[in-house]
Amino acid sequence: MSKFPADVALVVIDLQPDFMPGGALPCVDGDGIVPGIAALLSQRQYRTVVATQDWHPADHASYASQQPGQLPFETILLHAQPQTLWPDHCVQDTPGAVLHPAVDWTPADLILRKGTRREVDSYSAFRENHGPDGNRPPTGLAGWLHERGIREVHVCGLARDYCVLWSAQDAVKSGFRVKFLWDLTRPVTEANDGMVREALAKAKIAIV
Repeated sequence: MSKFPADVALVVIDLQPDFMPGGALPCVDGDGIVPGIAALLSQRQYRTVVATQDWHPADHASYASQQPGQLPFETILLHAQPQTLWPDHCVQDTPGAVLHPAVDWTPADLILRKGTRREVDSYSAFRENHGPDGNRPPTGLAGWLHERGIREVHVCGLARDYCVLWSAQDAVKSGFRVKFLWDLTRPVTEANDGMVREALAKAKIAIV
């Protein structure tokens, strides 16, 4: 039986091997959250579960390898917006891009692949990063959740300081109450934790 009301959904962000130790873009202790998230799903604590999956083409513009003379973690302007350049990661149809095999994903009602367009990065589950027209295109997730009667979203996964944070912020902007499951997230850089807490407080997002 679900622990949470029917109008609460769990959104698991990018729980993929490339974001874990030994992967192409490891988060600090990224694999440490796998057992907890696996338990949430196996116990059917949420009636609605969404999993996102970073799913990039091999020549994605966010890869440092695609920007001559640039190195991973440097910043460039992409579509007039700051873009962190990343090591090649979560390339479509590679082992590092799969949803983590230690989790039974059967309870997931929707698996949302993001970052599929070469020229546009996509941190958030709700909106891609800025595109060539200067806008952030919606992924359609907000509408899907609203039509299912969802009013509150709980977010977890990887990475705390990028994709999970952006997803939480965009969920608020999309009209949802949001809770941030801090212990079930991990950062790319622990030094960013203070920034993340400040951003969540500013957006009135509860940390649980």
